[in-house]
Amino acid sequence: MRRLAQTALLALIGAGLLHTALFTDLYLRYVKEGLRPVLIASGVVLLLLATVNACLDLRGRKPDEHDHQAHDHGHDHSHAPKVAWLLALPALSLLLYAPPALGAYTAAHSNGKPVATTPKERFPALPAATSPLPLTLTGFTQRVQQDPTLAIKGRQVQLTGFVTPAGSGGGWYLTRIIFTCCAADSQTVKVRVYGTDAPPADTWLAVTGTWHPAGRLGTRTAEAALDVHDTHPMAQPVNAYTDDLPLTPS
Repeated sequence: MRRLAQTALLALIGAGLLHTALFTDLYLRYVKEGLRPVLIASGVVLLLLATVNACLDLRGRKPDEHDHQAHDHGHDHSHAPKVAWLLALPALSLLLYAPPALGAYTAAHSNGKPVATTPKERFPALPAATSPLPLTLTGFTQRVQQDPTLAIKGRQVQLTGFVTPAGSGGGWYLTRIIFTCCAADSQTVKVRVYGTDAPPADTWLAVTGTWHPAGRLGTRTAEAALDVHDTHPMAQPVNAYTDDLPLTPS
């Protein structure tokens, strides 16, 4: 790989990062929203390096003594190995075809995210007039397993996530994948759904229902599960890789 090709590769990778982070929301499939400035800065640096390389080539920089010695021995060590061309593949994918987002397959083969213990005084009263009550999967699980007031009992709630088949036992889970930093450290949170056949895997749904009585409510023996009353397909939200209430896709 000669210097011209190295310059083109730097420019390609930089352009791919900037395209993904500046003009689309695709970067949210791979990293948290807070890392967007880092991606933009990385893309700018790579484009600057490509520009500097191009300027040096135009000036016709002479090879140094090391280059002469390399040619004397029959080898030119100033060139990058041909395998470096493989770096062009992820760059092209960012520009032309974004890799698929994490989904049901990942969730089915990963460990669930531990739900943090919430102090009793941190459970405020639920608004009585709101029905169904929008909750995150984590918030629902905490109410089911930790709330001493049992406020979730009999309340109709609405949860959002995507469908993950439950495996050989049948049934399905409503799931969210959560990034701590990026896709490499993702964890899942799931709520078991009863009362309806499993929709296709990876389908995003808004599910309305009530807690499925299994175990003792307000303790760790309670199952994070829902008796479904209604389901509505929905578009994947922008904040798909957090466990927040969904934001409308832009």
